[in-house]
Amino acid sequence: VQLQASGGGLVQPGGSLRLSCGASGSAIRLNVMGWYRQAPGKQREMVAVITNVGRTIYSDSAKDRFTISRESTENTMYLHMNELKPDDTAVYYCNARSSIAEYWGQGTQVTVSS
Repeated sequence: VQLQASGGGLVQPGGSLRLSCGASGSAIRLNVMGWYRQAPGKQREMVAVITNVGRTIYSDSAKDRFTISRESTENTMYLHMNELKPDDTAVYYCNARSSIAEYWGQGTQVTVSS
């Protein structure tokens, strides 16, 4: 399974971005997909995850500002980010898990700065 993330960029504080992640290369069922991020000098952390039945979990920092969604038939996932803050600056990675393996995409840089 190959995961391709896109949609990062430079945005001003208070702005919005939408990240996309598409899975390809296999028909394997992806039970959980999610977004993680890693800021300079910090460990990678979970931002939001979504199951194949639509259950979602958010980190405290993402709750109420970010929305994760998924088109299960196409194994495509989105992260709508609103009210972005400088602390949201990081490389964002998409992740997927099947019953037998875990997959990571390449990161997409999100920079929140005026």
